[in-house]
Amino acid sequence: MNFSFLDKYWQFFLDGAITTLQLSLCTMVIGVAGGIILAIMRLSSIKPFKWFAVSYIEFIRGTPLLVQLYIVFYGLPQIGVDLPTFLAGVIALSINCAAYVAEIFRGGIQSVDKGQMEAARSLGMSNGLAMRMIILPQALRNILPALGNELIVLIKESSIVSIIGIYDLMYNADTVKGNTALPFEPLIVAAVIYFAMTFTLSKLLGIAERRMKAHD
Repeated sequence: MNFSFLDKYWQFFLDGAITTLQLSLCTMVIGVAGGIILAIMRLSSIKPFKWFAVSYIEFIRGTPLLVQLYIVFYGLPQIGVDLPTFLAGVIALSINCAAYVAEIFRGGIQSVDKGQMEAARSLGMSNGLAMRMIILPQALRNILPALGNELIVLIKESSIVSIIGIYDLMYNADTVKGNTALPFEPLIVAAVIYFAMTFTLSKLLGIAERRMKAHD
């Protein structure tokens, strides 16, 4: 094992890790917001909304993330939509993430007793206000472990954007491999950094989950 290259290339790994975190954070925010909207649409009694949400979720979950990334990065310019590489990566990952988060939130919303909505409506709350103030907070407590797992998976799956030239951790690890002719050691360093990021997120989510249970 030869890790002497770290003296020269540690900044590559640091910059790549920062880009990976930025990419994942942007995707988490957009994906969770989109997932909540899709979940509400899927549970809606308005059929066009429900059909759109079902079709979107089934299509995205039934096609590879790589194909979705290629469609966004190579397909959109064909219709005149030229996106910066980083933004294209965020959009592709967010489109994918929203479909999975939507199913997680749908299960969480359905796990909340229907009497909660009926009680809120009897107090004069609108359906939207009751959903925002009563149902979603309770659903979030129920789905936090599953949502946390999805976000952890997202950090790892974000490495796929290296194929379109985003300078994330995996792209920079491949760059170090090419510069040093070391096929194995740079990947070990990248794996350790990915583990550190996902392990830290897992612990933070565990703390949040315990605090929610204590609050209950």
